[in-house]
Amino acid sequence: MKGYVNIPKSIYCKTCKHCGTRPIIARINNAGYVVKCPKDDNHYQTTPGLIDIEDWNIHNTVLYEQE
Repeated sequence: MKGYVNIPKSIYCKTCKHCGTRPIIARINNAGYVVKCPKDDNHYQTTPGLIDIEDWNIHNTVLYEQE
């Protein structure tokens, strides 16, 4: 078993704002699940618990361009 689940394309989910990769769902020991970037653990990931794609979408929105 690979330790994570790909999110189906039928579920709306924004890509990582740092690298543009579609997130995955990973199990964190007994703490629950996180939605996270598969390329880099330092990119945003949700808090362990239930699968929270809405939180991922909120935190991966670029509201404005930084100069």
